[in-house]
Amino acid sequence: MSEEILINSTPNETRVALVESGMLQEILIERNIKSSNIGNIYIGRVEKVLPGLQAAFVDIGLNRAAFMHISDVCSMQKLVRLEGQGSDELEAEPKYQSISKMVHEGQKIIVQVYKDAFGSKGARVTCKLSIPSRFLVLLPNEPEICNLSIRITDEKERERLIDNLENIQKQCYQHGLIARTNAENSSLDELERDFNFLHKLWTKVELRIKYGKFKQLVYQEFNLPRRTVRDYISSEIHTIRTDSFEVYIKLQKFINDFVPEWEGQLKFYKGARPIFDFHSIDEEISRALKKFVPLKSGGNLVIDQNEAMTTIDVNTGKFVGFKNQEETIFRTNLEAAQIIAKQLRLRNIGGIIIADFIDMDEIEHRQQVLITLENNLGKDPTRTYVHGITQLGLVEITRKRTTKNLQQMLTEKCKDCDGLGIIKTVESVCFELFREIIRTVRQFQTGQIMVLASTLLVDYIYDEQTDSLAELEEELGKRITLQPESSYSQEQYDVVIL
Repeated sequence: MSEEILINSTPNETRVALVESGMLQEILIERNIKSSNIGNIYIGRVEKVLPGLQAAFVDIGLNRAAFMHISDVCSMQKLVRLEGQGSDELEAEPKYQSISKMVHEGQKIIVQVYKDAFGSKGARVTCKLSIPSRFLVLLPNEPEICNLSIRITDEKERERLIDNLENIQKQCYQHGLIARTNAENSSLDELERDFNFLHKLWTKVELRIKYGKFKQLVYQEFNLPRRTVRDYISSEIHTIRTDSFEVYIKLQKFINDFVPEWEGQLKFYKGARPIFDFHSIDEEISRALKKFVPLKSGGNLVIDQNEAMTTIDVNTGKFVGFKNQEETIFRTNLEAAQIIAKQLRLRNIGGIIIADFIDMDEIEHRQQVLITLENNLGKDPTRTYVHGITQLGLVEITRKRTTKNLQQMLTEKCKDCDGLGIIKTVESVCFELFREIIRTVRQFQTGQIMVLASTLLVDYIYDEQTDSLAELEEELGKRITLQPESSYSQEQYDVVIL
């Protein structure tokens, strides 16, 4: 299948869309004021140790102290065997010594964020550091680790890669290596070049750690465009397009240094319409915020995202295409299994997911739906498991949750309905308005622009986004006037051509 990456960038926000055969598969968003901390390495200070929870809180300079479990302090290979614990018992249920014997309050500790802060919870951090590149992941001070991505399934290729990794490891015994999925069919020279890049990078990080202070950031993960190039470039991706010349220039240099063979596949989009508008990405994002998902067969899904779990209800709707009711239900469930996998990835839903498929009498049909669901989830780069069907006929799914999902990123609870519904944040509406102004100016001959919007939105722009508004006026060469309308809702605005 042909895949391409679309990058839309404004001064406040960068959005990346992964498109496969013209269909949006995944959307990634990074905002300057709310960027993710995942992958960042800090010099932290142990703030509090909780022996009863086998955990500790670590101050890394963020708004809330980060949480660290005992399993994030020592690796599985370094388990401390407790007195009286036999080898069989160790394998069945690993046990650690008390965390209070491993860390203490006030201790300097080097940690890496692997899960962003969420709600009232702080970020999750680990002492097991890792720095990724295109083909490899470097594990500092973990020399016993030499492994591959489980997505590389060909046995001969696995043996070849393991041999290459072991040869590379001989150059630097103190670090572990993991070959990423992108490493499949890569040459020894490519792997060595990747390793040399990682080794030089880690050497710089070590110097920052040596001379750094408490709560200092010593390694920062790449920004979204660079991270996208590093993580998503593969033989399936044929083009990367961006509508930002600044991003284009920076990515061009990054690609020349990092993946020179990809130089000709980066394109600068010069179209009059914004790139996401041209490819109907914004429409797809709006649909991904709705509970109701129609199926081509006439059936539908209802997706409810809650703090504890996400539930997905499958309905036949208007689908009565087969005389046999069991066959009608089976076909609806098969289509639903494919769409559920797509929606989980598109909406970035993580945690516990319960899918309520329509009841099927035949065991063979139930198994086929499960296989279809597993096969489609297998395309998702985020770790996802299907745990089978419960006695109530519900399918249990877990998907790794690391960052906010699309709904949490773009919406907030509606204050007008006691939190029973959601509306877009004033920040999201502001950026949407800026994109609408750009679209209007590019499509029509205009002198000045007047914006009619809610008082809340106008106040937010004047209080928080005056610099962005000035940059937009300078870029477009147009005067933009804001007029507050008390009768307008938070999401409502009109762009008027003068």
